Amino acid sequence: MSYKILGVTGCPTGIAHTYMAAEAIEKAAEDKGIAVKVETHGQRGIENSFTQTEIDAADVIIIAADKNVNIERFAGKKVINVSVSKGIKNAEQLINQAISGEVKVYKGSEQKIISDSKLNQQDNNFWHQIYVHLMNGVSHMLPVVVAGGVMIAVSFMFGIYSADPKSSQYNVIAEQMNTIGGLAMGLMVPILTAYIAQSIADRPGLVIGFIVGMIANTNGTGFLGGIVGGFLAGGIILLLQRLLKKLPKSLDGLKAIFLLPVLGIFIAGFLMWYISAPMEFINKALMNFLSGFQHSNPIILGLIIGIMCAADMGGPINKAAYVTGTALLADGNYLFMAGVSAACIAPPLATGFAVLFGKKIL
Repeated sequence: MSYKILGVTGCPTGIAHTYMAAEAIEKAAEDKGIAVKVETHGQRGIENSFTQTEIDAADVIIIAADKNVNIERFAGKKVINVSVSKGIKNAEQLINQAISGEVKVYKGSEQKIISDSKLNQQDNNFWHQIYVHLMNGVSHMLPVVVAGGVMIAVSFMFGIYSADPKSSQYNVIAEQMNTIGGLAMGLMVPILTAYIAQSIADRPGLVIGFIVGMIANTNGTGFLGGIVGGFLAGGIILLLQRLLKKLPKSLDGLKAIFLLPVLGIFIAGFLMWYISAPMEFINKALMNFLSGFQHSNPIILGLIIGIMCAADMGGPINKAAYVTGTALLADGNYLFMAGVSAACIAPPLATGFAVLFGKKIL
């Protein structure tokens, strides 16, 4: 079967929005009697992937994703590129745009997708790209943070001080679980930094990103330092690739294995080292501000956490709250994470009760 329209969906966490967008695009196409195949980039990896024959036969490709997808394979095809939320909310509009033919051809990495549609103009901008790079780092970091955070949380079931050999609550299993969870949490910043850089500059960015992330983590810059380091590493690799572009093709191997890593770590490493001092101050000030409410005024702390968790419903502010909670949890400040857990379940519970008791209104 040949597909006239192909769709690609993906969200940072790869769980809900990826499949919601796919379902919305499929339904909108079905309503108009159009054949469509949607490739999903979820937590399970790439599913329902396209063959080259399907790509060649397609009239339009709709990309509704907040993460990097392999767009180069669509060079020479008409491409619509929007955020995953547009794929959910405006699926019918996207299908109508695809049918209208008002979509320009994507010409490869040196070109940008240009469409007369205001929908595309809204999404294909600088800030959306920043968001995509940031969420690529967050999506790779989250499973590690969740695993480490749960291990630490479970260790507290033996007692808040059960991992401390000097405490009367000491338990050897709890200490080991706490240590394993702490090691996992120690990977949080390097992974965040590395995959932001990888999103910007591919594999060379990943290498420098890990190193810069380790510098950020060692120097105590935390989550914020990891973000800055990721964009710094990715940007420097892009700059070096441009400067070394005129080298003979025979030196491509040397450039990838020696020049980019060595020059990248030299420049990005030193820059990250010297900006670590102000970043560490900002990070500690933020952590102290939030943890200060834990005992002085937990109600205000709960309001702050609730607003952060619900502000963008799974976006970067929500992720920042979760990561801050797990970081404080690792230090024994457990009330913040309790607030995160409570705040995150409030919107879905409210939605569930609204559907249950108000289904006749919908």
